[in-house]
Amino acid sequence: MAKKSMATAVFAAATLTLAGCSGAGAPSGEAATAPADAGSVSGDITVLTQRTDLVQNGTMKKYAAEFAKAYPKVKVKFEGITDYEGEVKIRMNTEHYGDVLMIPAAIAKDDYPKFFAPLGDTAQLSSKYRFMDKTDVKGKAYGIASFGTANGFVYNKAVWKQAGVTDWPTTPGQFLDDLRKIREKTDADPYYTNFKDSWPLTAWTNSLGSVSCDPQSSNKLATTDTPWSKGSDLNVIDTLLYDTVQQKLSEKDPTTTNWENSKGLLARGKIASMQLGSWAITQMQDAARQAGKNPDDIGFMPFPVQKNGKFCATLLSDYQQAVNTHSEHKAAARAWIDWFTEKSGYAEKEGAVSALKSAPMPSTLKAYADNDVQFVERSESGTAAVNAIDDAAEIGLNKPDYRQKLVDLARGAQKGDLPDFFTDLDRRWAEARKTVGS
Repeated sequence: MAKKSMATAVFAAATLTLAGCSGAGAPSGEAATAPADAGSVSGDITVLTQRTDLVQNGTMKKYAAEFAKAYPKVKVKFEGITDYEGEVKIRMNTEHYGDVLMIPAAIAKDDYPKFFAPLGDTAQLSSKYRFMDKTDVKGKAYGIASFGTANGFVYNKAVWKQAGVTDWPTTPGQFLDDLRKIREKTDADPYYTNFKDSWPLTAWTNSLGSVSCDPQSSNKLATTDTPWSKGSDLNVIDTLLYDTVQQKLSEKDPTTTNWENSKGLLARGKIASMQLGSWAITQMQDAARQAGKNPDDIGFMPFPVQKNGKFCATLLSDYQQAVNTHSEHKAAARAWIDWFTEKSGYAEKEGAVSALKSAPMPSTLKAYADNDVQFVERSESGTAAVNAIDDAAEIGLNKPDYRQKLVDLARGAQKGDLPDFFTDLDRRWAEARKTVGS
């Protein structure tokens, strides 16, 4: 399975403008509208994807074969790219970056019209699809989510039960108490940071909105000078990570962690829990099968905070599918996006949340549905402003560095304390807001 998804690794990462690139010059401006007649759509299209695993094992080829039944005059070629963010960003200095691609996080939102064909009015598409404000620029949408992911902790239910814990913790303090029980009564590491691979640490930012149950939690970062003030989402999130490490409830040496190994370790009960998006559930279940363990032991719990007696879990967009504005086959490219989103069953097979509003929640989130967890579709309409402040502050909310520093602080590898750490983050954020004029 893929190592990561957009939602956990580079979701809403710091943006930049690709200056001086031919790809940014003189876009066609032609919209990639949904074709009305499948028989009239033709052309060879190339789809760039980060899912190298699905290209290599033939899964994407099977999708293309099914697509061809509906659009017989369109031929789809896939190009799986391991360093997707890095390579595609470079390719976008030209006009040749596929016909369909996942929007790289490095592209500033305001620059979408330079690189991608508009797919339609955001308001109209929002009645059908989730997450549309993610790619909205002046009322036009430039991407449709490949799927969405819910936020929470993947955990081994058998290990937690062995420690005597069967109910989800409802507070950070209770979560830490439960981890201590796991440390005392089992051989498992209660929590695993995946510090060395680093990108899983960005998953903690995806909890923004789960604490407050506020769909505007991300957008509001652009209007405050103190995002880490006591009781705020970021304060609660980062304090829990700090306390987990500081109280020695995570792996002994975070510099030796390994993402690929961690899946098998959690499946075999050597790790009790990891903070990840719901996209990871099927990967952990597959790891359990491969290890001869029960995939039903893989559970998913919400962030340990309740509001009005209920848990909240943010729903976030994964990579957004877009049409290259320079594509000569925009109708075919749009046909692929629509079919892949609505007809392929991709989101369901991945255990993810479909971008299609009419689709049911995946079976992987049955525990959330059964326990009345409230899904909060977090708005990303203010992404450009938040990213501009984040860039100027050089914090990197969606990059691993700042949480690696937090982990180092917690384990004593860096001098300082948590209050001073938060004070410094707030200071830099406030100064950056003044710099960018927010």
